[in-house]
Amino acid sequence: MRVLATALLTVLLVGGLAAQNTDGKGMIGFRGGANMYFSEYQKYVTGVGGDVVIRYAFTRVFSLGLMGGYEALKADYDGKESVPFKGYVRLDGIPLSLVGWFNLSPGSRVTPLLYFGVGGMAYRRTAWTKAQIGPEKNNATIHIPVGLELDFFLGKNVSFTLDLGARVMDEWTDFARVDKTMPDAYFTAKAGLDFYIGSSGSDDNDGDGLTNGEEERLETNPNQPDTDKDGSRDGDEVRKYATDPKVADTDADGLSDGEEVMQTKTDPRKADTDGDGLKDADEVKKYKTDPLRADTDGDGLTDAEEIMIYNTDPLKGDTDGDTLTDGDEVKKYKTDPNHADTDGGSVNDNFEIGRGSNPLDAADDVPKVEKVEKVVKVGEAMVLEGITFRTGSAEILPESAGTLETALKTLKAYPNIVVEVRGHTDNVGSRETNARLSQRRAESVRNWLVNRGVEPARLTAMGMGPDYPVALNTTAEGRAKNRRIEFVRLK
Repeated sequence: MRVLATALLTVLLVGGLAAQNTDGKGMIGFRGGANMYFSEYQKYVTGVGGDVVIRYAFTRVFSLGLMGGYEALKADYDGKESVPFKGYVRLDGIPLSLVGWFNLSPGSRVTPLLYFGVGGMAYRRTAWTKAQIGPEKNNATIHIPVGLELDFFLGKNVSFTLDLGARVMDEWTDFARVDKTMPDAYFTAKAGLDFYIGSSGSDDNDGDGLTNGEEERLETNPNQPDTDKDGSRDGDEVRKYATDPKVADTDADGLSDGEEVMQTKTDPRKADTDGDGLKDADEVKKYKTDPLRADTDGDGLTDAEEIMIYNTDPLKGDTDGDTLTDGDEVKKYKTDPNHADTDGGSVNDNFEIGRGSNPLDAADDVPKVEKVEKVVKVGEAMVLEGITFRTGSAEILPESAGTLETALKTLKAYPNIVVEVRGHTDNVGSRETNARLSQRRAESVRNWLVNRGVEPARLTAMGMGPDYPVALNTTAEGRAKNRRIEFVRLK
């Protein structure tokens, strides 16, 4: 008993016990320990014994199997009872019983089991001199085992076992029958190791969050945590995401369930998470749009509308660069979001809308040209109102387009006119700086016209600097009037 107690204490101190289920598993166990024989011979002597146990757990609660082994049962005469043999008696027995075990706490780290069974024991009865007692050399008795077993699981397939029980036999095992009401019996205390074979339906072999029994019902692989190899564990697919653990791409959108859950954050059960008409995979891999936003560029058109209907860029709010969003062009102004000048009249859509002309009618892009030959005489200067530049720069600003288009149309309508483009500035800054700036601005206007078809020989550029003001430079209004572009007809 001291050995058994020491072994049990060692297990508890070492720790590392693991909760296990045994249903669906076979087991073979080996135990050894001590017996105490109770019979008409009332002087009790400890004997040794050992069991081999084979059983199978049909459910989490019930197991059935065989228990057999070897038992040495010893007793001695104490002088108080009338027994036929006055002295030491020993039984060497080989029991074999059919036994049922009932698990009182399935899945626990320390599992208690009650057991009972029925069988027989063949034995030989001798005295301390090894002389045979009784007429028969080989005897047999009924053998009924009952008891409590404690299993301390050290791992998935092994447990340390402590067995405390009793074995009931008939009254003649000791060759004496003084008390006719009580059968002979012995109490046993054994310890050993049990080894489990197979897998339990309650186990999770692959650690994926599903028991083996659940995986069997779902037809997933109990030894592979990710049956469909999509990057998500089977248990997460079933319990967390409600996806199919046997299909890598549950919604058939071209992204695996694992990619949707862990990378794109899209819904693995919906092929089009944002409902814009494009599959999630096409958005991610083909169009580079956001599968979580129906309108990636925020222009008022869904990604699918831009790609499939209007052929605009779903990543650019203003595809044609006319400063109108694609959505406004399509839904509000009915202009072409792929062309900055829908009507082809030489003025972009946004400028026309801003000034109140019709971006769908080319006829109103540039005002009709009157007979400028009669209006503008040779040598006379005409100020082009509305041509503006970025401050301190020769860069023409977009709002100048209308005036320049008018000048362009006039020059094309009268191919005999020759013009000098003159640039003027206010007096802010040095005269040299303003002279250079006025020359560059005059050249910018000339280049704009030449690039649109006016013969270069018909245009010259001249920077006049601040020397020819038309208003006082002492006020902001005056300085604004002095910063101007003039056309002077030379021919």
